[in-house]
Amino acid sequence: MVLTQKPGRRGFLGMLAAAAAATLPFKELRASGGGGQSDPDGWLAEVRGDHRCLFDFPAHKNGFPLLHILNYIATYKAAYGAGPGQVGAVGTFYGLGGGSSIPMGFDDEIWAKYQLGEYTGLRDASGRPYTRNVFHKPTEADGHLFSQAVHSPELPIFGGAIVAAGIANLQGMGTKFIMCGNALQAWTFELAARGKGTQPDIDKSLRAHLLPGVTVVPAMVIAIEKAQSAGISYNKQ
Repeated sequence: MVLTQKPGRRGFLGMLAAAAAATLPFKELRASGGGGQSDPDGWLAEVRGDHRCLFDFPAHKNGFPLLHILNYIATYKAAYGAGPGQVGAVGTFYGLGGGSSIPMGFDDEIWAKYQLGEYTGLRDASGRPYTRNVFHKPTEADGHLFSQAVHSPELPIFGGAIVAAGIANLQGMGTKFIMCGNALQAWTFELAARGKGTQPDIDKSLRAHLLPGVTVVPAMVIAIEKAQSAGISYNKQ
C-alpha cells in the first residue's frame, strides 16, 4: 500500500477499500434499558488498542459514518504502521425516525419484517427498498449509497469502499458497536404507533435479532461519558 503526501480523492478511497434517540423521558420506559446486563460498562473492555475513538452518529447518513471508522483504522495502519489490536473504535446506534442509525443494529430478518428499507428511505440500485441490513455485509452493488450521501454522481470506487466499511468487516478490524437502550425502548413505541405490532412483541423481537457483537447500553449519553473517562477519544459524525 502506497501513501502519497497529498493523496487525491481516488487514492484516499482506494486505500480505504483495500483495507478490506436521544434518551426520552417516557413513563413506560424501563429504567435500566440495558437488557439486564450485570455490568452496564462491560463493553468498554472490548475496545482495545493504544489508539481508541468513539464515533458518535445518531443518523445513518447512508452508512457514511462507517466509512469514517474505516478511515480511522486503515490510516493508522497505512500511515502510522499500527499493527493488529493497536487500534480500536466504537460505533453508536441510536436516535428515532427513519434517518436514525438504530436500524443499523439489527439483522436481515428485522429489516424484512418491519420493512426498514422503506422506513429508512434506503433503496438498492434498482430502486427497491432494501429488505436486508445493507450495512452489515454490503456488496459492491451497494456503493451508490455513498455517492448519494455526498450528493455525487456514482463513483465506482465507492463499491469497494462500502464493502470494506461493512459492520461485520469493521468488527473484525477492532470496532465495537453499541446501541442505546432508552432509544431502543422508545423506538418500540414508535413502531407500534406505525402499526407494526404491540410494543411488548416488538421489543422482544428486536432484542432477539441484534447483530452479533452489538451491545445494548443503558443510555448513549452515559456511554459516551464513560468512554471518554476511559480514555477513548470522541468524534462527532
